[in-house]
Amino acid sequence: MIKNSSLLGIKHLAESIALEFSNIITPLDLILAEEEIDLFYDSYGDSFDGMTIYDDSQFFIHVNTFKGNRPNTPRSRFTIAHELGHYFIDNHRIGLKKGLLSPHPSKNNENIHFKIEREADYFASCLLMPEQRFKKHIHRKKFEFSIIKSLSEHFQTSITATAIRFADIGNHPLMIVFGENGKIKWRWSSEDFPFKYLLYSDKIPENSVMGEYFTNGRLPNETEEVWPIDWFNFVKEDDEHRKFKEHCIPHKHLALSIIWEV
Repeated sequence: MIKNSSLLGIKHLAESIALEFSNIITPLDLILAEEEIDLFYDSYGDSFDGMTIYDDSQFFIHVNTFKGNRPNTPRSRFTIAHELGHYFIDNHRIGLKKGLLSPHPSKNNENIHFKIEREADYFASCLLMPEQRFKKHIHRKKFEFSIIKSLSEHFQTSITATAIRFADIGNHPLMIVFGENGKIKWRWSSEDFPFKYLLYSDKIPENSVMGEYFTNGRLPNETEEVWPIDWFNFVKEDDEHRKFKEHCIPHKHLALSIIWEV
């Protein structure tokens, strides 16, 4: 059975690897070369982003171009960093070597695989955006969406991955909501974000910026002001007039919103 790894241990492991290099942009190609891991880009259909395989005493990483993982793009960089997590995290590597960890999540072990994938995601985030360098870039800056965009360009990471990292270690509380066809697919927030409960558990609120996009097809005007009652449940009367901003990024039937207090 694959045991959970310490998140603090994963953080130290990933950041120690990243900080071995002076490059601001973590050189994944050099890490792969040092570890003698062969990397393959190919189209594998709508099945996975990346996959780590142990065969004949060697590790191989396969990256799926069908899912949008083009070489040197933020998406492919996160996919490779995630797969490197499976290689560098002891429990994952041993599991792959012993056949205890299959390359694809199994429905029979869904909870175990979910935790393993979250650990690999966390490793990737720490490897690509080490806390020391990340915080240095945002030191004393007032938060606006432009900070996320700047960090994304600085570290060559996606807006989504950068926003989640900022929510975890940034200097201003955020909530991030990802929607599909008007439904909430997932959310992420800083521990000190002032509201914990969304207005609905499964659907995007109609009066939010994202809600207006899904309901009326209205394209967002960059960053817009919203009220707590537009997004959140259990809003006390004294909190109703607190000012928040929402930056919504729509794409066809998908949308990502970053929400913060002004």
